[in-house]
Amino acid sequence: MTDERLSLSLMSLSQGQLTLLSTCPRKFQHTYLDQLGALTKPEQQERLLWGSRFHLLMQQRELGLPIDRLADQDPQFQESLTGLVTAEPTVFEPAIQSDGAFRQSEHRRTVEFRGYLLTVIFDLLILTAAAGRIFDWKTHPQPRDRGALAKDWQTRLYLYVLTETTDLAPEQVSMTYWFVRRRDSQTGKLVPQSLRFDYNQALHDQSRQDLIGLTDQLTAWRLGRVPLPQVEASKGLCLTCPFAVRCQRADDGPDFNPSVFPDLADVQEVIL
Repeated sequence: MTDERLSLSLMSLSQGQLTLLSTCPRKFQHTYLDQLGALTKPEQQERLLWGSRFHLLMQQRELGLPIDRLADQDPQFQESLTGLVTAEPTVFEPAIQSDGAFRQSEHRRTVEFRGYLLTVIFDLLILTAAAGRIFDWKTHPQPRDRGALAKDWQTRLYLYVLTETTDLAPEQVSMTYWFVRRRDSQTGKLVPQSLRFDYNQALHDQSRQDLIGLTDQLTAWRLGRVPLPQVEASKGLCLTCPFAVRCQRADDGPDFNPSVFPDLADVQEVIL
């Protein structure tokens, strides 16, 4: 590592940070380097809160702690939990939990990579001498496209870090997403759906090369102390970005009119 690299503070990179860095380096800069906050829409806050509580419910269940109080907060909690356990009994049945395998909820792993700390948190990890299985609970109402998930940095980073931190070969690890709030469009009943991704050496090598490219580019930008590049305006991502004004991209939208201000009665109160 060069002296210039050593002058940079060791930075942790999660799947969310890698995704943002790949999508819009300037937004990554505002969010993580400049540490600028952005307001979250009320409906998004509600979804995030539901997801956070469901993950806590699953963690307490795994630890053998009482979950009745959490499950009673929302009928969908118990419905989602029951649907998940019914759909994946081999993961939750007692026999599996006592077969000597290592298993842990909210399991954190970190690997140092070219001056960065690649950090992941598995919703549930089950390890044996022959296999490593990652499980992730998704609380989106509808499952994401399989092709998009395969390219998502969460899938790629989680499988990469697990392989790098165990003696398992890439072909021995897998990751399964469970969409716990999916409802059947005809019956309206909650029917969780899973998507499993198996790993291999070719995917591992490709992820390593892409990580080298991203981290080396980020290091060069940090050493250069210049504003990180903006995403192309033609992609339309600036229209919903909270930093559009700061990036002087707010007027790229067809409905933007700098001379029109909202009525004060329509502005939501911000509690400090």
